[in-house]
Amino acid sequence: MDLSNGGNGESKLVRAPKTAELIADHLRSSIVRGVLKEGDALPTEVELVKQFGVSRPTLREAFRILESESLIVVRRGSRGGVLVCSPETSVAARNFGLLLQMSGTTLTDLYEARKVFEPAAAEMLARRATPEDIADLKAAAGALAALVNEGTEGADYAEWTAATFRFHDLIMERAGNNTLRLFGAVLREVVTRHMTRVMSTATNPAGIEKQYKQTIRAFNKLVALIEAGDGAGARDHWAAHMERAGRSMLWGDLAKETVIDLYV
Repeated sequence: MDLSNGGNGESKLVRAPKTAELIADHLRSSIVRGVLKEGDALPTEVELVKQFGVSRPTLREAFRILESESLIVVRRGSRGGVLVCSPETSVAARNFGLLLQMSGTTLTDLYEARKVFEPAAAEMLARRATPEDIADLKAAAGALAALVNEGTEGADYAEWTAATFRFHDLIMERAGNNTLRLFGAVLREVVTRHMTRVMSTATNPAGIEKQYKQTIRAFNKLVALIEAGDGAGARDHWAAHMERAGRSMLWGDLAKETVIDLYV
């Protein structure tokens, strides 16, 4: 089929979807709408071939499409079958990470995006936080404080990084917005790699300890603002904290590095 492209006399060939893609679309729709739930077994291959009126190779191609999306798992053998499963965030994270790498995204660009959505999440969290959210935020801030209070001698900075990012994770996870939660999860690996890279290039233990103590104070103040239900205060405080933190995380050549530099 040829369709005119904007009336300029040019035309583009519109590819008709393959039969396997149509079958994958049908099964995908049933999964995302909840007709087929996680753990459900699809009908046998013989039944599906008859239902869709296709060959086994075509059906198996549809299965490969859905497997690549982590929507099904195909078990071979005498006790085999096709089971529905939920897509893992890691799949989206891997693909999005590749897009960031291939598009030459800089670490500065990445951090600018975080400075937009994390303060917004902090504001939402202040308006919706439950007692459990408050307790978990305090525990995360306390875990970092315990590590820092042990001092820098023999410190495992990877632990400090993990404890710091756990607090950031909680802000995104508990904001009450599913899109922000998933976006934070998708970026988690890239951001964690960035923070690890920063720590691996730091050479001033006293400066590191001072910076982390400032971070702990910022964490504790944010918790207090959230506990008080001060959304605007939480947003402004977190925006200011991330602005300050950005200056310490993107110093020197780090500001010029791209996401791909984290993976080489």
